[in-house]
Amino acid sequence: MEKQRNISEFILLGLSYDQNIEIFCFVLFLFSYSALLAGNLLILISIQCSPLFHQPMYYFLSHLSSMDICYTSSITPKLISDLLGGTKSISYSNCMLQLFAVHFFGGIEIFILTAMAFDRYAAICKPLHYLLIMDRTRCHLLVLAAWAGAALHSFPQLLMAIQLPFCGPNEIDHYFCDIFPLLKVACTDTYITGVLVVANSGMVALVTFVVLFVSYVIILFSLRHHSAEGRRKALSTCGSHITVVSLFFGPSIFVYLRPPDSFPEDKVFALFYTIISPMFNPLIYTLRNTEMKNAMRKVLCQTLFSKEVHN
Repeated sequence: MEKQRNISEFILLGLSYDQNIEIFCFVLFLFSYSALLAGNLLILISIQCSPLFHQPMYYFLSHLSSMDICYTSSITPKLISDLLGGTKSISYSNCMLQLFAVHFFGGIEIFILTAMAFDRYAAICKPLHYLLIMDRTRCHLLVLAAWAGAALHSFPQLLMAIQLPFCGPNEIDHYFCDIFPLLKVACTDTYITGVLVVANSGMVALVTFVVLFVSYVIILFSLRHHSAEGRRKALSTCGSHITVVSLFFGPSIFVYLRPPDSFPEDKVFALFYTIISPMFNPLIYTLRNTEMKNAMRKVLCQTLFSKEVHN
C-alpha cells in the first residue's frame, strides 16, 4: 500500500497525439454521447409510459438502456473533456472507481443481453408456455442475477488493481483506466495477475458469447416450423439482438481473451464496446420494431401537445 501511494495520479495518453485528430474525435464523441443519451432516454420514457413495460422483452430493454447510459457515462464524459484539455490526468482513486464502474455496468449489460436471449428463446420455442415461463417474478430474478453476476466479475478486478504497486511511470497508454494498461505500469511481476484477468474477463466474455450464439442457433433452427409471417417477425427481433451481441462481444473478446498484455490497437477496439455499440443500441432496437416506434411516436406527440397547451 505504501508503494501505491507513491503515485497519486495517472496520465492517460488518450487516442492520439495529433491535435487535429483529437478535435475531430471531440466532435464525433460529443455527438455520439448526445445521441446515446437522447436515444436511450427516449426508449426508457417510451417503455415506461406505455403497456410495453409489462412485456418481458421491453422490460429487459429498459434495463439495457439504463445500463448503456451508466456504462458509457463512466468513460465518455472524461474522454470528451480530455480531448479538449492538455494533460489528461486522473487521480488514483478515480482511476480505480472508473475501472470498477466499467466492469460492473459492462457486466450487467452482458448478463441482460443473455436474459434477453432467454426471453426470445421462450417466446419463439415455447410460445404456449411463454407467459408462464417469463412471469414478472422470473424477470426480476434474472435482472437481480445480472447485477449479482456483474458484482462477482467486477470486485475481483478492483481487488487485483488495488493490490498492484505503482512506484515508477504513471502514463497509461489508453483513454480510460482498465486492468491491462495498469498492469503495464505496475512495478512488479504481473504475469499471475494477467492470467487471472484473462480467466475472469476473458472467460466471462467468451462463455457468455457462446451461450448467446448457441441460443440463437436453436432459435433460428426452430423457426422452420413457423409461418412466413412468424419467421419474418422473429428474424427481425433476433437480428437486432445478434447485431448488438456482435458489436459488443467481438472487440471485447479480442481485447480480454489473449495473453495478458496491452497494445495500442486495444484503444480502437475498446471504442466499439464502450461507445459505438451503446450508441447504436437505440437504433438497432427501434428501427425495425413497430411496437417500439409506435410507443416513441406516442410519447413525442404527447410532449409536443403538452408544449402547445402551455404556450
